[in-house]
Amino acid sequence: MARMYARRRGKSSSKRLFSFSLGKTVPEWVDLTAEEVEKKVVEQYERGVSTSEIGITLRDSNGVPSVAQVTGKKITGILKEKNIAPEIPEDLRNLMRKALRIRKHIEENKKDVHNKRAIQLTESKIRRLVKYYRKEKVLPEEWRYKPEIAEFIMRRG
Repeated sequence: MARMYARRRGKSSSKRLFSFSLGKTVPEWVDLTAEEVEKKVVEQYERGVSTSEIGITLRDSNGVPSVAQVTGKKITGILKEKNIAPEIPEDLRNLMRKALRIRKHIEENKKDVHNKRAIQLTESKIRRLVKYYRKEKVLPEEWRYKPEIAEFIMRRG
């Protein structure tokens, strides 16, 4: 499939084995139980580790191929169950952080036309993602993206 804003194709990546889908079978090499995995997820999140980094850490250091496979729930589902899930999803937060960095760069380098285009593309992705999250009831219906609000959110959290 082609990229969103460039007319070229991306590199293909590895795929998970078919039998290792959500909660079906746990591989025999996983030593941790579902409760232990949930405990590690909550423990790492409380230390300030992002959800994607939690999954990578569990995969690399504990041999858990997929948290969802072992527990039957995704990492954000575990955090929602414990009432400590973030109010803004991680992918949206990362895009907002990127947009703020680009805006700061443009303030210092006013003639940088390439990054002016980059901020347009990034904010377009943010708006598209916000539209999706509002439809899925992850964000409130009245939530809108504004650079000033994004800066306030990034400072606070």
